[in-house]
Formats: sequence, C-alpha cells, structure tokens
Amino acid sequence: MTAIPLNGVLALDKPVGPTSHDAVSAVRRALHTRAVGHTGTLDPFASGLLLVCVGPATRLAEYITPLPKTYVATIRLGAATDTDDHTGTVISTSGAWRDLSAAAVQDALAVQVGTIEQVPPAYSAKKVDGERMYAVARRGGEVERTPVTVTIHAIRVLSIDLPDVVVEVECGSGTYIRAIARDAGDALGVGGHLTALRRTRIGPHDVDRAVRMEALDDEAGAAAAMIAPAESVSHLPRVVVDDHGRAELGFGRAVEGGAELAEGTAVAIVDESGVLLAIGLAAGGRVRPRKVLAGG
Repeated sequence: MTAIPLNGVLALDKPVGPTSHDAVSAVRRALHTRAVGHTGTLDPFASGLLLVCVGPATRLAEYITPLPKTYVATIRLGAATDTDDHTGTVISTSGAWRDLSAAAVQDALAVQVGTIEQVPPAYSAKKVDGERMYAVARRGGEVERTPVTVTIHAIRVLSIDLPDVVVEVECGSGTYIRAIARDAGDALGVGGHLTALRRTRIGPHDVDRAVRMEALDDEAGAAAAMIAPAESVSHLPRVVVDDHGRAELGFGRAVEGGAELAEGTAVAIVDESGVLLAIGLAAGGRVRPRKVLAGG
C-alpha cells in the first residue's frame, strides 16, 4: 500500500460536471480528512487542474490562489448567452460570423491582452453586497456589474474553424475566460460564448501531474499527485535556516535572511533539507514568521 501524504497540495484533474465543492468533498472522502480546501474554483462545465490543499498545507492557500493560470478554451462566435457559456440561454444570434476573417478574429482577441478592465459575467461567483452574482441572476434580479482590473498575459489562437475558435489563455487570478469570449464576440458584432474550457496550468504546476478525480482511490496515483508544501510555494523567495533558526521560529522570533527583499514580501522559510517550516514576511533585513507549520 502507498501512503498518501496528509500535508501537501493535491493536483486534481476535475472532469466536466462536478463543482469545485464536489471535488473537495471527493478528496475528503478519499483521504479520510476534513482538512481540505481548494485554491480557486472551476465552473462545473470546465475541466482541468484544481489545486487542493490538504492538512497543515491548507494554511498555504492564500499564497497559491493568486498564481497565474493557463486555459485552453473553445469560443463559438455567432451567438451570445446569458451566462457567456453553453450552459445558458441564447439571447442573440448572428450569421455574420460567416464573413469574418481570421485577422479580424485575431484582432478582437489581441486587444484584450494586457491589464484591462473586465466586466464579470452576470452568472459568476463574484459577491456583490454579500451575495453571489449567480444567485441574484437566477432569481431574476439585476446586479450592477462593476468592471474589475485583470491581467491577461497572452491569448494564443490554436485554431480557427468558424464559428469556433480555440485559444490558449495565460492570465492572472480573477480573469473570466467566459468574458473574453463574450467581449470578442461583441467586438466582432456577432456575439460569442464558451463551449469548452480546460485549465492546464497554475503557476509552475501542470495538469499532466494531476490525478483524475475518479481515480482518487488509486493510492499510488494520488500520492504521486501530491505536491510537497515547499514545492507548492516554490514561487516565493526562500530563506534556509539551521537548527538554531528552526528553534527561533518555534518561539515566534524573526530569523536571519531576506535583506534584499522589500518590506512585507512573503518568504518561504525552509530547513537545510528543504522542508517548509514557515511562511514569513521580510522586515528590516530579517524574516518574521507569519505562519509556522508544525512539524514542517
């Protein structure tokens, strides 16, 4: 039998259908622990990489959630829906997609690259006045959709077979791929929505390493998909401490290191073997522990 670590970040390949909450519940059942939490939702119609924190590593979620994401998406031009994806009701159609050139499609996507103001979909999990926007929309209410600032690093067109366009998107946290489809359709004057979405990467973590949700009972596969705490925050600056530094952390004291870092920078503090001991904040040439992970 292969023991599955109960302190780490599980790379899970969520299929189309289940919610992110369903995925967390499946991990809880499979690993027999309630100390589980995800680091960013995937819509039920989407598939792909979901990073699920397990055990003490649940305290690392806030450092993983902001990582950039990569998606492969299929945009269908010629129809707009109220959800901006294929699960919604069609609200407008146009046959003018037949006259679109590949260059025009490329341009409508290219203008969205960069740091932009993006209007969230009406059916989104974003909260307005303490309530999810999708909950208001489902009961027929109106929500003021305030644009939010998002960063889209790249949109690469993989194929154009009109009315469908397949793209790969690299973006910052909080970006709605559905909104990219909607806005491209609007810019082209024909409407647009998503018909497929798959998340392939979160920061340095790739879906190729992930365990399929339906294969969670395969202990070897699940163990191989578990990312060690230190690896899960490999994007953070790192300070290595010896036994004395480890003891200082136990007392909540600052340790040496990080002199070159800006005040308040999050730092991964590891021991000489690379085990994550704490997350700290750079302060005056030292690192003050913020979250000490008992037992590394």
